[in-house]
Amino acid sequence: AAADERVDALLCGGDLYEHERFSPDTAAFVRGVFADLHPLPVFLAPGNHDWYGPQSLYAQVDWTDNVHLFTADRMEPVPLADGLTLWGAAHRAPANTDGFLDAFTVDRGGVNLALFHGSERGGFLRQEEGKAPHAPFQASQIAESGLDHAFLGHHHRPTDALRHTYPGNPDPLTFGEDGDRGLVLATVAPDGSVHRERRRVGLTRIHDRHLDVTGCASQQEVRGRILRWSAGREGLGRVTLTGDLEPEVDLRPAELEREVAGGLDALLVRVGTLRTAYDLETLAAEPTVRGAFVRDVRAADLGEDERRRVLMTGLRALAGRDDLEVV
Repeated sequence: AAADERVDALLCGGDLYEHERFSPDTAAFVRGVFADLHPLPVFLAPGNHDWYGPQSLYAQVDWTDNVHLFTADRMEPVPLADGLTLWGAAHRAPANTDGFLDAFTVDRGGVNLALFHGSERGGFLRQEEGKAPHAPFQASQIAESGLDHAFLGHHHRPTDALRHTYPGNPDPLTFGEDGDRGLVLATVAPDGSVHRERRRVGLTRIHDRHLDVTGCASQQEVRGRILRWSAGREGLGRVTLTGDLEPEVDLRPAELEREVAGGLDALLVRVGTLRTAYDLETLAAEPTVRGAFVRDVRAADLGEDERRRVLMTGLRALAGRDDLEVV
């Protein structure tokens, strides 16, 4: 895509590979990709997953001269053109990297851009819960330091802010990372403002759905609902089953995964908040062991959720079922 767009430089904000998983083949592949772009300048700012060190892929590869690797854990400048400077820094450990913008100030005029791997601590961070902060910074620090714009790695969700850009990962890595994935084509104006266009390059499609199976009286009916949802979809799918199932349904997610993938490359079936649709009033009126059990549990001093779980587990056991776990 970089060659097709005839860009002036390619920037990568880290996590290009996994430090614990790379092999000589990984190194040869990455080197070859960037060598094929020669003489296009390529700038790499290692992140927390591909941190720079003596044993890193970055230190072991004999890079072509179009590749510039930031290796210091502080911002360092590289002139791109008259009046245009790119500042960059590297993670040198997998964790506990301080913010690169802390105590940093641009020492020259012109347009100043930054490339690094870090966690913006504002609203965007709250959108990606569970993502550990690395080299944290406040968005306000970009302008305060004298930078015009920062191109960033770390967050997987794309975002275009006034002074910074997260392109997001070019291909989804897990469920929840839906939508188009790709690269950012950035045009830098003489005043330091940035115009961005996104180009989709992701090959993998992710489909994630909470599927209501209320009223289904058999696994085959559940299967039919999943098939209707998955029809025409390609890529990877995940369905989380919710709703009220009839008590006779013996749900087996592993079998459903094998049976209903359809055009999907793979399907994951999860059990979400599923409840069994017992008619407790009718059951409580029965002159049976089952009826006595329902009456006793309903009269017991239990919380509503605990009461539901006890009822469901007991009724399944009395029916001779072995799927006694209740969610």
